[in-house]
Amino acid sequence: MQIRDWPAAERPREKMVARGANVLSDAELLAIFLGSGLRGQDAVATARALLAAHGPLRALLERSPGELAALPGLGPARACQLAAALELCDRYLAAGLQRGEALTDPGAAGRYFAQRLRGHPCEVFAALFLDTRHRSLAFEELFRGTVDGAEVHPREVVRRALACNAAAVIVGHNHPSGSAEPSAADRAVTARLKQSLALVDIRLLDHFVIGDGPPVSLAARGWV
Repeated sequence: MQIRDWPAAERPREKMVARGANVLSDAELLAIFLGSGLRGQDAVATARALLAAHGPLRALLERSPGELAALPGLGPARACQLAAALELCDRYLAAGLQRGEALTDPGAAGRYFAQRLRGHPCEVFAALFLDTRHRSLAFEELFRGTVDGAEVHPREVVRRALACNAAAVIVGHNHPSGSAEPSAADRAVTARLKQSLALVDIRLLDHFVIGDGPPVSLAARGWV
């Protein structure tokens, strides 16, 4: 039975229109993107097979276009479309942080850090520099480390903040292990950064830790 022969309430596209994209499973979302499945399969069955063999979804989407193109049910055209869709997501998240728009939603910064840092095989520490009205000036990856740590130099963060003429800074780093729980070292470097930036009258607004789940805000826990 093809998807068009399913009951309307069970078809991914109709379900999305009626109830929103958030109610769809990973396989259903991927099936809408695929449009059709392999011979003898509908798009949902092909999507489920892809996720079972090459997933979960994050692992599948983090593959390069060349790797995606080699997977059954995708091929070069769909692989390029997937890569383009992910880049559109990156640019959509970045659009709200462009200079000229004040950052009024702290969660937006966390989502942006997650989009930029999640998936790196090593730990990466980055900073978002803001002006006096909390508009984005620049986003920079400052330090890279190993799978379980990156050495952070507060002096370099201060130097880059001054070079950008920043009035405030938000920092973030990823945990390749997938756990976003801040470590004692994360809290210690946050305290050092806050103190160092304060010496030149620059505020540290937040420090996000990025893992597999939602970003963890150290400010929300009272540690900034």
